Order: sequence, then C-alpha cells, then structure tokens
Amino acid sequence: MANVLEYAKIFMQELDKQVVAQATSGWMEANAGLVKYNGGNEVKIPVIDMDALGDYDRANGFVDGSVNLTYETKIMTQDRGRTFMLDRMDVDETNFVATAANVMGEFQRTKVIPEIDAYRYSSIASQAIEKGVAVGGYTPSETDILKKLKEDVYAIYDVAGEIPLVIIMNMQVAAILENSTELSKTLSVIDFTQGDIKTSVRAIDNNPIIKVPSARMKTKYVFYDGKTAGQEAGGFTPAEDAKNINWIICPRTAPIAVSKTDNIRIFTPEQNQKADAWKIDYRKYHDLWIKDNQFKAIRVNIKEAIA
Repeated sequence: MANVLEYAKIFMQELDKQVVAQATSGWMEANAGLVKYNGGNEVKIPVIDMDALGDYDRANGFVDGSVNLTYETKIMTQDRGRTFMLDRMDVDETNFVATAANVMGEFQRTKVIPEIDAYRYSSIASQAIEKGVAVGGYTPSETDILKKLKEDVYAIYDVAGEIPLVIIMNMQVAAILENSTELSKTLSVIDFTQGDIKTSVRAIDNNPIIKVPSARMKTKYVFYDGKTAGQEAGGFTPAEDAKNINWIICPRTAPIAVSKTDNIRIFTPEQNQKADAWKIDYRKYHDLWIKDNQFKAIRVNIKEAIA
C-alpha cells in the first residue's frame, strides 16, 4: 500500500483547488500571489509606500523619490478542524483513496466552503462599517434597485476612476434586480474566471455580478467550536445582531484571501489507537485582509440601518 503521507499530500492539494473553484469568494485568493506563506498560521503581506510627483528642475533634473517595500505579518484567525473515522469494515485498502476523497470532498462542499464564504463577506462588511464605506437602511425594490446599485458603483468611480469592479450580491436581492424593468438597458453577459474555471455571468457596466446564497451574506456570525454544549455539530450561524448584506462592490484586487488546508493526517486502522478504523484529521487555516488604501474603492449596502 502507498505511503499514507503521500495520500495526505494529494488530498491537501486537491482540497485547496476545490475551495478556489467552488467558493463564491474563491476569486479573492488570486490576490494572495505576492503573499508569503511558509506554513502555520502566519502570512506576510507586501506593503508599498512611495513618494508622489514633484517638479522637474531644468537645471538639476529629477527630484529624488523613494520606494519602500515592507511586509506586514498577519495571523490567520480562523483555525478550524475536524477528525473523521472510516470503519475498516466499510473501507478496505483498495477503495480507501476513493472513499476518503469522496467524504472529504463532500465535507468541504457542504460545510467548509459555505463557512469560508460567510466569514469573508462578514469580514468585508464589518471592516467597511468601521471605515465608514457602508450604507444601511435600504430594502431592495424592483422600482429603484438599479438606481441604488448604480449610485454605489459611481460613488466608487468618483474617487477611484472607472476601475474594474466585482459586485457580490445577495441571491434574494439578485432575484429582485432581475425582475427590474430597467435592468435590460444595462445588462450584459461576460466571462468570469475563478481558478481554472471560467463561467458566464451577468454584468452591469461590464462589472460581473456574483450571486451568493443569502445565508452567507450577513454582517456577523458565530462560529461554533464543536465541543461546547449546543455547538457539538460545529459550523456557523448568524449572530443575534447580524444584519443582511444587500451587496458588496469592490475592486477585484482588493480582498486578499488566504485559505490553506494545513496538516491533513491519515492514520491506518493499525495506527489508530481509538478504533479499528481509518482516521483523517483535517485542519483549515484561512482569513481575509484589505489594505487601508483600498477602502475608498469599496461600498457595502446593508438592508438594516447601521447604528
């Protein structure tokens, strides 16, 4: 039988690809290209600071300028995990790989990916509220939703120019938008690439609309620890004071998301001291950051009023 460490390595690579391809927020991970990650829960994000323009001197030439590239160390606050048992009687050596891959793939699709999405969108919303670039108190209506959406888009254009944006929209709000009689005047269909997957999505002013299940579009969540009474099933739920996000508009390059399937361990029934079963330990580190200078190009629209 092949080395179980090799199985773990293969699973880690495939599970990371699955998150990028299937999470509605998977496109944010492309922004982590310059982020340094050497394992564990720390990442280093590059920060560039430089001088602005000065007057050209015809006698002395150019004014000296400086460029400083530094790295900020960030801690991935979301350190999540689970362990699973596959009984020896249900799984033999010949079908372990296929069975384990199916189990872990389903676990990521139904449990991990929705949680990662929910955390990312709530993180963007909470940071936007703190930075004063979120607006609240709008209940979407077919009569004015397109007007409100364009107001937010052009508020960004006004300070940042006509940069490429991504519109992340609550699925229930998207249904209202698509019923708008004004939509056909500005609607187009464009290609949107996420990881190795290219899909056709609707767009406004050539800005793609990414539809997200409403359960993942709240401003705040409680992430269960999996062991406290009432939290044994794990997962997440909206906080009591959570608000509904109508949409998030931001440059595609703004959210820096890192997601690492770290330290998957596989134990054979012979190695497992607790049961005659295969044991799989799964651990996920992830987080999201936005640099301060990016917030001027972000707008978050929330249904309820912001206190």
